[in-house]
Amino acid sequence: LALLEAKGLVDVCIPRGSQALIAFVRDHAKIPVIETGAGIVHTYFDKSADLEKGRLVIDNAKTRRVSVCNALDTLLVHAERVRDLKNLCEPLKNKAVEIFADVTSFQELVGWYPADLLHEALTEDFGREFLSLKMSVKVVGSVEEAVTHIQQYTYGHSEAILSADQRAIDYFLQRVDAAAVYVNTSTAFTDGGEFGMGAEIGISTQKLHARGPIGLDELTSYKWLVLGDGQIRA
Repeated sequence: LALLEAKGLVDVCIPRGSQALIAFVRDHAKIPVIETGAGIVHTYFDKSADLEKGRLVIDNAKTRRVSVCNALDTLLVHAERVRDLKNLCEPLKNKAVEIFADVTSFQELVGWYPADLLHEALTEDFGREFLSLKMSVKVVGSVEEAVTHIQQYTYGHSEAILSADQRAIDYFLQRVDAAAVYVNTSTAFTDGGEFGMGAEIGISTQKLHARGPIGLDELTSYKWLVLGDGQIRA
């Protein structure tokens, strides 16, 4: 607490850890804070998405490292691609990922996905940062519905669309407000090193002053040096 109240001695605090730690720092700090917030990361599989690419991307986003903030939490699937859910989830099944499925996706997966790993989703399962081998699944009717869902639950960290439809891609890019928005690739890339920024200090979900991966440049301030010879402003 003394550190958080050290005005004039500490320029900025960047908490890294649990959501509870971040909330404590935000609520008690008297110095500037850059929040490295929770993920609650979504990937939307559009009706035009490539199945094989989708399998690989979803598996990578969920299982590469489950304890990081850019790991996949919720898979949204277009209603016209429900029959592809088993294919999409097969790599997850092989890695014992626990799924919390809405009514439609549950009906598609029940009897095929291991019973001890498949659950009917509760409302709160679509606002959870799992940080484990767990994931929620929801079927949506359109890219617009997917974006509406994301807008409701996102923490502005990393969001992705898998699609071959440029209109859907453009809509997603324009409407989803997050530090990193992906097209046809894994959210696992949200990382300072992957972005070419060197050692990462954190990933900011704020809009001032750094957003997304934070490297040394993003923490560098500046001052203006104005050299004159008697000039005055008109």
